[in-house]
This record gives sequence, C-alpha cells and structure tokens, in this order.
Amino acid sequence: MFKAVIFDFDGLILDTETAEYEVLQEIFEEHGATLPLSVWGKVVGTISDFHPFTYLQEQAKTKLDLDSFTESRRTRYFKKMESQIERPGVKDYLLVAKDLGLKIGLASSSDYKWVSDYLKSLKLYDFFECIRTADDVEEVKPNPELYLQTAACLGVDPNECLVFEDSVNGLLAAKRAGMKCVIVPNSVTKDLEFGEFDHRLESMAEMELKELIETLR
Repeated sequence: MFKAVIFDFDGLILDTETAEYEVLQEIFEEHGATLPLSVWGKVVGTISDFHPFTYLQEQAKTKLDLDSFTESRRTRYFKKMESQIERPGVKDYLLVAKDLGLKIGLASSSDYKWVSDYLKSLKLYDFFECIRTADDVEEVKPNPELYLQTAACLGVDPNECLVFEDSVNGLLAAKRAGMKCVIVPNSVTKDLEFGEFDHRLESMAEMELKELIETLR
C-alpha cells in the first residue's frame, strides 16, 4: 500500500530539459557541430563532469569564448522558459494525491533555489511536505540518497513510496532506493533506454492517479 508519492522536478513537473537541449542544439549547429542525444542523455537527471562547451570545442575543432557561450546559453534558455507551465496532468496528480491522504515529496538533483523558485511561480510549492535537492546530499541521482532522505522526511518506508521520474538516472535512483517507479519521459528522454520500471506514461494526463495506483497494487 502506498503512503507517499515522490516527484522528480526537472523534465517531470516542468520540462526544463527540452528547452535546455534545444538551446544547446542551436548553438552547436551555429558552429557546424552536433550534440547527439546519445551523449547528452547520459547527463540528464544528474550532475556530471561533462561540459557541453568543451565538447563543442572538440566537435568544432576551434577555440571558442566560454563567456559568450555561457551568456548565449543562459539568455536563450530563459527566453524559451518564459511561457512554460507544468506538464499535463501534474496538478491533477497533486490534487488527487492530497485528497487520498498521501504524503507528497519531491527529490531533485538540482539545487533548492532553482526548484523552489519554479514551484512557487507555478503555484505548486505548497503541495510538497518535503523537498530534498542537491543541497542535501553528497551524491545526486543515480545515487538513491535523495529518495531515501525524502522518504525519511515524510516518515514512510521506501517500499511505501511511488516515484515519478522522467530520466534514466532518476529511475535508477528510485529503484536502488527500493521504491516503485513510474516513468513519464519528455521529448528529450522518451527515446532513451530505460531499465526496469513499474509503469510508463506519456503524460500524467494519460491515466488518473487512482487508476494507476490500482494498476500497481
């Protein structure tokens, strides 16, 4: 029996990942280079030592200006994110989870300010009883610590948690924590090779939360 639901943030609640990848693709194309999803997909949902600027210089075979790259990436990204709202079905899942008396948590490999600012902007922040981010752990996903800390904070056992994730690294973290995990990939992660998951949705609007829980029992 589930006592809690735990959500990822980037790419799952708000599709920050598609915007980021699209911006990088644009910049790479302007320099006659490419950033394959097979390369970028490995760093989605985690913190990695992979740096797209270094990779771009290698692909373009020329020295580039890091400050210009960083500013262009930042400006284009926030421009794309100006009109973004939560992914379909997210708010309904939160409302139903609350009505069902489930504890609601969030576990993200991003930092707290990033997550909380967006949640407040989307008017979703108050749904979450516990938020754990990169600020709280030494290692982010695929390490399970974020999920284990969130479960402890909510006062439930890991096997009483249902996790929602969009990335391979997030799925690995949830399963390593001993939790059931439903993947809801976005346009960047939908073609990646996921391991063992408990259910897959194209979006949370595809199936009501009550039905999903019944399916997973």
